Formats: sequence, C-alpha cells, structure tokens
Amino acid sequence: DISDASRLDAELSRAQAEPISVTPLFALLAEMQQATRKEHDPVILTESAGDTPDNPLQVMAVEDRLVQVLHNLTGNALSFSPPDGKIILRCEPKGNMVELSVSDEGPGIPPAKLDSIFERFYSERPQTENFGQHSGLGLSISRQILEAMHGKITASNRYNKQGEIIGACFYVILPRASVTKTPQGAQHKKQAQ
Repeated sequence: DISDASRLDAELSRAQAEPISVTPLFALLAEMQQATRKEHDPVILTESAGDTPDNPLQVMAVEDRLVQVLHNLTGNALSFSPPDGKIILRCEPKGNMVELSVSDEGPGIPPAKLDSIFERFYSERPQTENFGQHSGLGLSISRQILEAMHGKITASNRYNKQGEIIGACFYVILPRASVTKTPQGAQHKKQAQ
C-alpha cells in the first residue's frame, strides 16, 4: 500500500480517463463477492438510477483504479457489516457528474472521525479483526485516485427515524461521460462539459 501510494500520482498523471459504464462494473463486483460468499456473510446488492440503453450511465475514469476504489469500499463495508447484512452499491446522475455510493448496515463512523478516516495510516477497524491486517492507507489512496480523476469521496452515517446510526455510506462523485447520437445513428462518447 505504501509503495502504491507513493507511485500513484506519477502513474495517474500518465493514465487516460475513458468512459466506464457503472452498472456492469457494479454487477461484476456483486457477482465476484457472491461467488466466494459463505453462509451468513453480507450480500452486495446493486441499484442504478437513470441508466438506460440509449443513455448508459458512464463516468470518465481509469478503469483499474476505479475498480481499486470500489473494491476498497466494498471490502470495508463487508468487514463492518453484521451477518446477513446488506451492502448496497448505487449510482445515479447528478447533472454532469455521477454519484456512486456504497452503504452498509454496520456500526457507522464515529461522527468526529468522518474526515479523519481519509488521512494516511488512519484505521478504525472492528474488534473482531486481528490487529495489523490493514495499513490505514486504503481510503487515503482512494481519495488520491479520485482527485486525480477530477472526482471526490465523502462519507456519512445512515440514521433511522429515531436518530440512531444504522450504517455508513461512502459517496464517490465522478465526471459523467455522455453518449450522444451522431447523424448516422452511431454512438460516440464524450465527457460532459
């Protein structure tokens, strides 16, 4: 993780962002988790709003790095989720941006730590995990990746009607890639202005 973090800026400055379809990417992550899921492990569900065949929901991103961010967020959600918990991957358009979210049913994030969790070497792990399994760099690296792709990441807690924390949610915002029809009927992709 330390090595990855140190070479990340140079690598991302050379990488070319491309239109990435979000819904199939979410489906792949859910399918991979389902393939290795044991009884009573949390399950990953997906939701897509505003995604149609004529206008697929796409972001401008470096695919392998976006997968790295989503893998990190789903991995964290899995480790904090209760048995049989639900993790929801959701995407929806927000103007010329797309919001991707990963929510869980875990204990949430200490409210005073909602910003600190993105600092290098910060780790707030469940007591059931062995010490030393995590570097505390995953969320910091995720933020670094997203900022290089002109995006951002934030976190919040989910609350019930009684005001009790019922989980955490991470929001990833990335530029939307638009698909427009050309006069010949073919599609071409461009980044939304």
